Amino acid sequence: MTDNQIISHFPNHYELSRKDLMLKNIKRYCRDLEREKDPLAERGEQPWRYIHLNFIPTTYVLPADYNIFVEEYRRCPESTWIMKPCGKSNGEGIFLIKKLSKLRRWSRESKTLFNPNFAKEAYVISRYIDNPLLIGGRKFDLRLYVLVTSFRPLKCYLYKLGFCRFCTVKYDTSIQKLDNMYVHLTNVAIQRTGSEYNCMHGGKLSVQNLRLYLESTRGKEVTEKLFGAIAWLIVHSLKAVSPMIVNDRHCFECYGYDIIIDNKLKPWLIEVNACPSLTATTVNDRILKTKLINNILAIVLPPNGIPNVQWNKIPLKSALGDFELLLDEDLATQDENMNRSRLQSGYFRRPPSHYKN
Repeated sequence: MTDNQIISHFPNHYELSRKDLMLKNIKRYCRDLEREKDPLAERGEQPWRYIHLNFIPTTYVLPADYNIFVEEYRRCPESTWIMKPCGKSNGEGIFLIKKLSKLRRWSRESKTLFNPNFAKEAYVISRYIDNPLLIGGRKFDLRLYVLVTSFRPLKCYLYKLGFCRFCTVKYDTSIQKLDNMYVHLTNVAIQRTGSEYNCMHGGKLSVQNLRLYLESTRGKEVTEKLFGAIAWLIVHSLKAVSPMIVNDRHCFECYGYDIIIDNKLKPWLIEVNACPSLTATTVNDRILKTKLINNILAIVLPPNGIPNVQWNKIPLKSALGDFELLLDEDLATQDENMNRSRLQSGYFRRPPSHYKN
């Protein structure tokens, strides 16, 4: 590629968007921090759980981790688990299990003459978030767009106009509804095939309206804490894969993050999409996604609008549009060095006057 060409994917973007690789990279990231005795890797009362980096549900890769999964299943036999193929999207191939016998039956049935390669496909099995935050009795998740212009140093931006995707059928944890995907899966590709799908609003609610709803029902402080935790998990999921990504200056990436909020207002990272749908299902959807594309181009292109990989990838503040900067490691390093030099020069040694007794 020439200096005047850019592309909307990093070469191995799937390190984050493929479910088994995302799990592997986040686990490795946590172990590395723990080995370095970083406070971020502090463990809680339950020794297998991190306090600050506990943002993905308990997950195993099948068939590789089958025996470990069985041990966990027997430890909590009442839990519900969700099975997902590692390399598929739009809710394809997903199902829920509550009994180990169902998993064994699925394993046997998958080995058929009609589909001999099916059993070879890797799946992830995750503890199902069975206490999701409900609005109007329905389950929903968040679709947030995150733009990455560089992985080393990490430069990432969050699009403020994300949205919630709602199920069309009220949430029900009974065993009779376990196979009803209109109750459990928020994917638009699935919900739009249901009889209760509303094509006017598309089962979507803006993040701004979600924030207003939470501020009015739970309070502003806890709402701010929730959105801070969402930004936290996004940044650390990107940091987890940054050593693995081929950091080409010709590349940028717009990831679609899917996040579920439980009824304690804790966010959980469910998956990350490298090719989030830009198809509009409603009028508001078309406005949002048109703005998204325009804002991305304004950030990844120099002020003159002509691609140039020699550009320092620092956009003007006016070019951010509806994006906000999550992290720029270059700027963070500069601030850290400035604070260190001020400390050495005695700038911070005298406390401010309002700290005086």
